[in-house]
Amino acid sequence: MSRKVPTNIITGFLGVGKTTTILNLLKNKPENEQWAVLVNEFGEIGIDGAMMTDQGAMIKEVPGGCICCTAGVPTSVAITALLRENPDRLIIEPTGLGHPKQIMATLSSAQFGPYIEMRSTLTLTDARYFEDEKYLSNQNFKQQLEVADVVVANKNELASKSQNDGMMIWLQEQSIEADIVATSHGDLELSLLDMFIKPSDDMDIEEHHHHHAALEPQFQLPPNQTHIRKENKGQGYFSCGWLFGAELVFDFDELFSMLNALTAERVKGVMNTDKGCYAFNVSNGVVSVNELTLSGFESRLEVIDSQLMPWDQLEGVLLGLIC
Repeated sequence: MSRKVPTNIITGFLGVGKTTTILNLLKNKPENEQWAVLVNEFGEIGIDGAMMTDQGAMIKEVPGGCICCTAGVPTSVAITALLRENPDRLIIEPTGLGHPKQIMATLSSAQFGPYIEMRSTLTLTDARYFEDEKYLSNQNFKQQLEVADVVVANKNELASKSQNDGMMIWLQEQSIEADIVATSHGDLELSLLDMFIKPSDDMDIEEHHHHHAALEPQFQLPPNQTHIRKENKGQGYFSCGWLFGAELVFDFDELFSMLNALTAERVKGVMNTDKGCYAFNVSNGVVSVNELTLSGFESRLEVIDSQLMPWDQLEGVLLGLIC
């Protein structure tokens, strides 16, 4: 490679809008540039990569756990493969349950340091989260904010002035030194990506973490099977993902109603429906949909919650929505 690739980490806890933000950045990137995205998801079934593929970016996925804990083999392989394509920019989206300091150390290591130039690390958050002790006591939530060059208060249209004030007070109390930007729907200026250029010195890696991470996740549909299910758990969260054959079509209205009634903390899906292929996103009890141009695509759905849910029952409901 004749130059270092500008690289950004876009992190943040579950449901803050990381994928929507990256999709917006991809839509607004210079037309003559080719961007690459490494997506890490807590669940075993890749969802975000399917959404981003629709934007024409080079995508690699590392599902099945925190990207820092899978950094040994699959993450290194994925980064190497993307760098070989000589992209104009590399964006890395760790899972909302991930530890960003370790992936930052990997990127600045002797293996990748000569080929990567670290630019701004953006941490997305939601001002409403700072009222909930569940987030404030979570070490990943804290670390994601600690590493930020820019803290992005996303979904700002939903937060009150008192909630925004509470966020600012908490950040000051924690001595978070970062630029703070408020936005809605993940609409960011491209200039934020290059606000900071970091030295290539190795970063300190924190203590080891103990949770499941699949080194070789298998999420392809086996022959003669209409669907498969994969489960994961760690850090007090449980996930279950389904992959459905491309021949299966779901009733859009019934699927929307089911997702609207689901009480899980986080739901993502890319589903073939009788109205076309749609990305479904459920956060804070709100279901949003976005039409995709994909066709002949294997539907996939991922559910994450802090309580173990009746996966067998939910699977039965999903199968009942097939047209």
